[in-house]
Amino acid sequence: MKGDILIIKEHHENAAHEVANIALPLIRKAKEAYIITIAGESGAGKSEIAEALKIILEKDGIHTYIFQQDDFFIFPPLTNAKKRREDLSWVGMQEVKLELLDQILEALKNGITEIEKPLVVFGEDRITEETLDMTGIKVILAEGTYTTVLKNADFHIFIDRDMNDTRASRIERGREVQDEFLEKVLRIEHEIISRHKEKANIIIRKDFSVQNQSG
Repeated sequence: MKGDILIIKEHHENAAHEVANIALPLIRKAKEAYIITIAGESGAGKSEIAEALKIILEKDGIHTYIFQQDDFFIFPPLTNAKKRREDLSWVGMQEVKLELLDQILEALKNGITEIEKPLVVFGEDRITEETLDMTGIKVILAEGTYTTVLKNADFHIFIDRDMNDTRASRIERGREVQDEFLEKVLRIEHEIISRHKEKANIIIRKDFSVQNQSG
């Protein structure tokens, strides 16, 4: 998403290093693009950990690209927020073109190197398109609230922080008005996202320590 602001802190970097230590052997074994999802609630640190992990992998010579679920919303941010206020039942996975993202990931796994994807321009509240040349990309990070459900992913990371844990980071980020309505939205999202935790290979705990579920 164009115009997004990341605030990467030491705990994001530490978690990313732990994740890299677990994932690197699997990445090196993969013969095709290796896809990792990073999911969790709003403000949990998905974008920050994805960017920190990308930096680590790039330093190791592993070319990496990040797909943001925010680019795949049906409506741009301000329009989507208005639609939510008009109809609270709109909140959920139906807001996002998850199938389109999954199709793109499948194409990349099949060796397609040029793809088109939506691009949200946050400050202008609009969605455009961009063409990507993915030649040489070994790892794809797909980050977003519902990305655990993507069928073409190889590895899932879940950040186990709820709306109470994320309040300070949401305020610092300043993307949304922190009001009673947002609390309702976050509770709905929690009910959906919390059910995805059991599918994760790695759990990033509330204190940003890392738990390997893969065995």
